[in-house]
Amino acid sequence: MLPAEQAAPSYLTDGNTLRSWLATHDHKRIAILYAVSITFFFFLGGIAAALIRLELATPAGDLMSADTYNKTFTFHGVVMVWFFLIPSIPNTLGNFLLPIMIGARDVAFPRLNLFSWYLYVAGGIFTVACLLLGGVDTGWTFYTPFSTMFSNSNVMLTVVGVFIVGFSSILTGLNFIVTIHTMRTTGMTWFRLPLFVWSMYGVSLVMLLATPVLAMTLALIAAERLLGVGIFDPALGGDPLLFQHFFWFYSHPAVYIMVLPAMGVVSELITAGVRRRIFGYRFMVYSIIGIAVIGFLVWGHHMFVAGQSMYASIVFSILSFIIAVPSAIKVFNWTATLYKGDIAFGAPMIYALGFVGLFMLGGLTGLFLAATALDVNLTDTYFVVAHFHYIMVGGSVMAYLGGIHFWWPKITGRMFSEAWARFAAILMFLGFNLTFFPQFLAGAEGMPRRYHQYPAEYGLLNILSSAGAVLLAASYLLPIGYFLWSLRFGERAGNDPWGAEGLEWTTSSPPPTHNFEAPPVVTEGPYAYTHP
Repeated sequence: MLPAEQAAPSYLTDGNTLRSWLATHDHKRIAILYAVSITFFFFLGGIAAALIRLELATPAGDLMSADTYNKTFTFHGVVMVWFFLIPSIPNTLGNFLLPIMIGARDVAFPRLNLFSWYLYVAGGIFTVACLLLGGVDTGWTFYTPFSTMFSNSNVMLTVVGVFIVGFSSILTGLNFIVTIHTMRTTGMTWFRLPLFVWSMYGVSLVMLLATPVLAMTLALIAAERLLGVGIFDPALGGDPLLFQHFFWFYSHPAVYIMVLPAMGVVSELITAGVRRRIFGYRFMVYSIIGIAVIGFLVWGHHMFVAGQSMYASIVFSILSFIIAVPSAIKVFNWTATLYKGDIAFGAPMIYALGFVGLFMLGGLTGLFLAATALDVNLTDTYFVVAHFHYIMVGGSVMAYLGGIHFWWPKITGRMFSEAWARFAAILMFLGFNLTFFPQFLAGAEGMPRRYHQYPAEYGLLNILSSAGAVLLAASYLLPIGYFLWSLRFGERAGNDPWGAEGLEWTTSSPPPTHNFEAPPVVTEGPYAYTHP
């Protein structure tokens, strides 16, 4: 890859007024706006999680009433899923890096990109206001007929907020797909694309095809709740199972909206940390597309005990095992890339390895839940809670923070404290396992989820889980401190402080407003390392 000449000023100094940020069309600044907003919602959801763990530290429901507890875990789920986990990597790192990685000056539709951020913020503020002013007690899944006929909380207004933010995802996915198809620089063929770009492509397809199903489902809830039309409520001639089919047809692909970008980030971190080409590049690409496609076919494994046909359950069980194959390919190829490598154990690599470990455990326990006989006993227990968090929180957040650390010098032009970053990464891995591994044990023993009080025999496991949550919270707060410190006191970063490959490392740190003064020309693949 041939570096292009760069010119000052950087995107950070090209206009310093508030208006220059709020009206920007620069994909890099929009990524920063997303990062600030997403961090805000993450800490709101984290506060709710802390309250949940405080309540569950003792068997008695002595901190909150059952109704308040229901509203608290609904708040936690809604905010974390739709306002942090789904947009975290695509809307921050994806927005910042994708155009630079393919040699473009910006995304295809810069104004649409900014509009998607405004939709996200509007939907987020509206939803949080509804969740705080009256609350919602249905759980983040809005299961019917509870959400349509029996709940007296702010279901309708919250549904409107999630509906709005869904369009932000659709616009982002559309923008990324058009950008990748039409704006690749000279020589950037499909099989020279970095795996991070491939992961953005796969997740954009899922966003574009799955999110409208969620919007349609939420609109049907509104129609039934406001107009009394019989869609999901059996008392009105509706079918509650229909809601679950619609909801999980979106929500299972949404799992891969969270995980596919994380896989792309980890692929970049591992290749840079070992200074090797990724093992089996084409198989990694095919596995990304395979996960995106097969992810649309496995929604029914959430419904084994809901009343669907046992023959349908068998089919969904088989498909759930099949989708484990492309995921396993990724783990095998990461392992083969690391094998006998001279691994640099910097903070980004520690986060990447933490992702691989947590993702493997989360994925393997997912196979337990894909087996119909086991799922009958494990459904609605803390085993499901632990599995979900190992994939979504442990995996995705480890990768997100690893990506932030890896590209922080490029984003800001400053280096952070490597010692503190390593400590935070290790603390997060330990705190996460202490928080959620005991929940596997509690779930296997039969502890149901969504209860604010529980039998005393589960007390020890819950105390361990709550203690782990304290360590986990500390590991999330630490990066805020040393990142802010680095903005003022951090050592200035060169163009490529990690010795990594890719077009983003040929620009200045931070990059100029238009990324490249002249379009770069790509002559080699994405990982053109010449030595191990």
